Amino acid sequence: MIATLEGQLAQTAADSMIVTVGGVGIEVIAPYSTIEKLDTGRVFLYTRLVVREDSLTLYGFGTVGERELFDAALKVSGVGPKIAIAMLSTLTVDHIRSAVLNDRPEVISRVPGIGKKTAQKVVLELQDKLTQRLDALPPDPEDDTSGELIDALTALGYSIVEAQTAIQQLPPAAPADLEERLRLALQNLGG
Repeated sequence: MIATLEGQLAQTAADSMIVTVGGVGIEVIAPYSTIEKLDTGRVFLYTRLVVREDSLTLYGFGTVGERELFDAALKVSGVGPKIAIAMLSTLTVDHIRSAVLNDRPEVISRVPGIGKKTAQKVVLELQDKLTQRLDALPPDPEDDTSGELIDALTALGYSIVEAQTAIQQLPPAAPADLEERLRLALQNLGG
């Protein structure tokens, strides 16, 4: 089992990268959030090797939490590595945990490739796995205003990850008014 990988970042794509280790280029599939944070030069990734009948695929993550959530998602029937990576590319680990522990499958159903039934299954099957690992639940980042704000930003053409990042950058004293929060989030996005 390959648990971590450290090497020189040679190339990135939308959903993968090539890391050179000892003169060998290793393709690593990773969530968008991990790839976006990488700089050229040396990289360190937490990895999971998925063995299938016809392939060996290495998945890389920026944090242990991402890898643990990936592993937990793979245990849900109907969720494979592509869907698990899509979950981590679309939502942050905290958003996924919060959605699961607060029984909010509508948040999970925002992930491309996940419908209502699969989202409900993910929430149901991950509840026990996530509660065993969490001592304290972070505050719910997906309150009603944030959900509406994400919907508004995605309607304007921003990705869910961009929308979530802009919302996380809102000051703690930001007004609760949706229009004002949207204006501030657009400023964070440079729009």
